[in-house]
Amino acid sequence: MNKVTAVETHHKTFESIRQTDADGNEFWLSRQLGRVLEYSEYRHFQPVLERAKEACQNSGHPIADHFEDYLEMVEIGSGAKRPIQEVRLSRYACYLIVQNGDPSKPVIANGQTYFALQTRRQELSDQVGFGQLPEDQRRLMLRNEIARHNKDLAAAAKQAGVETPLDYAIFQDHGYKGLYGGLGAKEIHGQKGLKKSQKILDHMGSTELAANLFRATQTEEKLKREGVSGKSAANRTHHEVGRKVRQTIQDLGGTMPENLPTPDKSIGQLERLTQKKVGNKK
Repeated sequence: MNKVTAVETHHKTFESIRQTDADGNEFWLSRQLGRVLEYSEYRHFQPVLERAKEACQNSGHPIADHFEDYLEMVEIGSGAKRPIQEVRLSRYACYLIVQNGDPSKPVIANGQTYFALQTRRQELSDQVGFGQLPEDQRRLMLRNEIARHNKDLAAAAKQAGVETPLDYAIFQDHGYKGLYGGLGAKEIHGQKGLKKSQKILDHMGSTELAANLFRATQTEEKLKREGVSGKSAANRTHHEVGRKVRQTIQDLGGTMPENLPTPDKSIGQLERLTQKKVGNKK
């Protein structure tokens, strides 16, 4: 099975074991997830579950909101049943589990991408009124968030050995090529019909910005989590994350970022319009 096929298969498997309760809340069951994550026995999976609970607590989230323990009755033959321990997991709980799993397993690495993207989407949806905001406001919000996270990404890349401005430009290009199917910053710039002085990120719609925000945040986390060292390794990591985000978009039936329309107004124009409106109200 090649890498692309593996990612697609794993993502579909995570979706297939997702359940919904009577109130419309989605959840996963720990024993099913453990099997999908290729743990041969549940007892081998339980330490990962405990580390995820600890991470949940350390992040300031109540464990009970994401890990619900209960006993399930299962048949053992001849009509007899016995109780087994089960845990009902939220999407965030699954995200923490794969973050604490064995990164050498392809299914764990693909799970990190899948649940991180799903969690990030939920975070955006949960922001006050984000889904109801006009497209221009969503663009401004996401662009500001990317600017903040790009600073964190630059710091993580520098720690990995990406030191000079040229090194960082090459590093960024690897991320773009992964996400845009081989297109680098220069090609994306040209495809959008931008002038040399114009920035790519200032000419993206909210969907394209969200994909790039996810690429940046997940690359930063991966560089730190795996202690990536060396420019070449950092570049490969950025390309890999970009490629996985692209594959996830494809698996979910989304439009590839290079095929998304370029907005008529740049972020700078939107900011000036916003400032003008504020000034007129005074």
